[in-house]
Amino acid sequence: MMEIQALVLLLQVQILPPSDVGSNLQMLLRWIHFLAGITWIGLLYFFNLVNVPLMKALDAPTKGKVIPQLMPRALWWFRWGAVVTVLAGLIYYILILDAEPRMGRTLLIWAVLAVGAWALDYLLLRTLNNGWALAVATLIVVGLMGHLMVYLNTHEGASNRSLSIGVGGGIGMIMLLNVWGVIWPAQKRIIAWTKENAEKGTAIPPESAKLARRAFLASRTNFWLSIPMLFFMAAASHYPMFGA
Repeated sequence: MMEIQALVLLLQVQILPPSDVGSNLQMLLRWIHFLAGITWIGLLYFFNLVNVPLMKALDAPTKGKVIPQLMPRALWWFRWGAVVTVLAGLIYYILILDAEPRMGRTLLIWAVLAVGAWALDYLLLRTLNNGWALAVATLIVVGLMGHLMVYLNTHEGASNRSLSIGVGGGIGMIMLLNVWGVIWPAQKRIIAWTKENAEKGTAIPPESAKLARRAFLASRTNFWLSIPMLFFMAAASHYPMFGA
């Protein structure tokens, strides 16, 4: 009897979603952003916390079997998950800025600082082989980027939501460009060399170790950058730090 009463009460609940297009569009974009982000960041954590230690424990013949089967599939979801995450987030960010003054200026500053910070990070990845030195240098670059974004985009009418998403999204853009500009190009060549070595006995070029190291450092950089990135995304609505 109690189960029937509970079912009746449940059926009587009225669900009244927003009827305006803007609210539904923002919800759809956030949903897509979350789904793609879980795919992207989940695989990023898998690579750093599970796959890297596993590959170190495998011998060359086993790697020849595992890498050509595992990595192309995982990296496909990884890199396209990154694209969908950033694209949906960028559209959502533009919709938020559209309700505030100086949208064009704010978006231009955001894009210049995010791409400029990645360009510096790219140079660091190509010149620094020490993980700790790279981490410190990247921290300085990303910290400066975030500071300038908040400083230059703080004006009357700017909200904590837009400023916090701007910083988090800037970090996300750096991570996306690392995926497509560093990690995927290197891994694509490593996968091909590993496959040829396993199937034909072709020697793996010496530069493979250098590319693997660079891809690892870029992946580890993204791993650590995901922590402040997620913080600023959550702070947009739940932890006011900037603006109104």
